[in-house]
Amino acid sequence: MLKLIHGIVIGCGEKVLIIKSNTMKTKFFFLSIATLFFVNTIYSQNRNTVNASNSEISDNLDLKAVVSIFGDSKNLEDFEYRLNNPKYKISNLDLNDDRQVDYLRVIESVEGNTHLIVIQAILERDIFQDVATIEVEKDRYNRMQVQVVGNVYMYGNNYIYEPVYDHSPILFTYFWAPNYRVYHSRWNWRYYPRFYYYWRPFPIYRYHRNVGLWINYNNHYNYVNVRRSAVATNLYRNVRANSYEIRNPERSFVRRNNSVSNRYELDRNRTSNGSNRSENNNAITPRSNTRTDIETPRQNNQSAKPRQNTRTESDTPRRNQSDSNAPRGRENNEKNPRSTSPREERSPNSRR
Repeated sequence: MLKLIHGIVIGCGEKVLIIKSNTMKTKFFFLSIATLFFVNTIYSQNRNTVNASNSEISDNLDLKAVVSIFGDSKNLEDFEYRLNNPKYKISNLDLNDDRQVDYLRVIESVEGNTHLIVIQAILERDIFQDVATIEVEKDRYNRMQVQVVGNVYMYGNNYIYEPVYDHSPILFTYFWAPNYRVYHSRWNWRYYPRFYYYWRPFPIYRYHRNVGLWINYNNHYNYVNVRRSAVATNLYRNVRANSYEIRNPERSFVRRNNSVSNRYELDRNRTSNGSNRSENNNAITPRSNTRTDIETPRQNNQSAKPRQNTRTESDTPRRNQSDSNAPRGRENNEKNPRSTSPREERSPNSRR
């Protein structure tokens, strides 16, 4: 406890300075200390602000991993399952800053031979933010063209990968079936499938180390800067969701990285500056996968025959069957205390 002893007493930690009043020197010394504390406080606040604004959003979702698991999925429901499986941790996005990785829902729009698959982060009830699209189009010769396109706000302009799959994805056999049903995720804020639970975001280096395990390196991932499908571009205008972008215009890719146009250029700059990121060296020519980690979802020595879904009970919290993703009509509150009561499912097209 500090006491007044013949004048002014100033405490700092365990040190106490006793300054006698009635002298000009005492007043000047007191003013100097007060100024020093004030300047240090302002500097600390400014430093924290700069660090917060320097975080790179696009580091938290690897689009090569996204389009890789897309090629391994049986259908779009299975694709959404893989995107959000807590064992895989494909995403590390926390856009609403609640210290929990956001659930990524999948919605689809179809016109003729074009399928547009939109991946959206659920931020609040009926509030979504697009993070990427996958555009699949079949030409008159029955050739498939696939592109994964990063959202401009998150990845910059024309950040696009074209996968060349080692084997034709199973879901392609259903896309143009006469009785095909367009997929639209039924899940919403705090209303999730039973297999799902929240997890905290990783440090970036740990996220990249983990997500690399789930990329099938038997495929090729070619970077391009031209969007192929005009139909998909038109479809996207009708389903776009950009709530986070509207709320945080200062965090757009252009504002975060004004010296480059998109994530691909940012990766090249990082590599040239000595930041050796393994995923950046694969932009055009993929590496041979020499991993033998037992946690990978598939063994890469099976390239001579069509891939089988090798997930077992030890790899996923639930088997990926139709019953695992059936609507539960209740909140996911298994491992997250903030989920307290179920919410009714809203119209899938509703949006603020």
